[in-house]
Amino acid sequence: MSSPQIQSLDRLILALDYPTQSTALPAVEALNGLIYWVKVGLELYLAEGRSVVDSLLQRKLNIFLDLKLHDIPNTVAGAVRSVSGLGVGLLTLHASGGPQMLEAAANAAAKIPGAPKLLAVTVLTSMDRSQLAATGVTRTPAEQVALLGKMAIDAGVDGLVCSGEEIALLRETIGDEPLLIVPGIRPATSEVGDQRRVVTPASAIRSGASRLVVGRPITQAPDPAAAVRSILDEIDSALPALQR
Repeated sequence: MSSPQIQSLDRLILALDYPTQSTALPAVEALNGLIYWVKVGLELYLAEGRSVVDSLLQRKLNIFLDLKLHDIPNTVAGAVRSVSGLGVGLLTLHASGGPQMLEAAANAAAKIPGAPKLLAVTVLTSMDRSQLAATGVTRTPAEQVALLGKMAIDAGVDGLVCSGEEIALLRETIGDEPLLIVPGIRPATSEVGDQRRVVTPASAIRSGASRLVVGRPITQAPDPAAAVRSILDEIDSALPALQR
């Protein structure tokens, strides 16, 4: 693929699962022009703070800040206000924090121009039914995702983070408008690793995913640029089937 379409580029988020800025930035620079979105998670953000966000913004990248906020409503609302000054586009919080926490976060974001869109994490993609049961949840992952997802959207957040296995269920439950950000994406030739509920890029897009988060299949590939192009090809192949 010599010239990726803007639409497919906008749907791929590179997970920068690195411990430091000095290791993350070379990976970004090696993919210049192929990546529009990057995910900064807890490990990298706690190590580098605002510095890494500023470095990525200087490179004209959109940032998904994956902090998974979970605390009392007042504290989470304050955290949303603090993050809103960073210039990131997406921010996560845990749906399991409950409707009051989610509403407080959404209300805080609504009052700030340029605040990030809020995404509620439903069930981590590393968790299967046995892991949920160990926490006292007797529902299946799909049932828990549907319950938490509807609650979060009703509370005013902009979208959800979910497994690819629950995309179609959530589209039936919450409709086409909310964002659905899907990690646990693995091309057919990739190792599953510590993920449990995984899907391919094309399958996720056809099911209704808004954006895909991909880390190790790109960053640990022998040729990361070729891996990105292959994923973008998969996304392109699925886009014509979409109605949204």
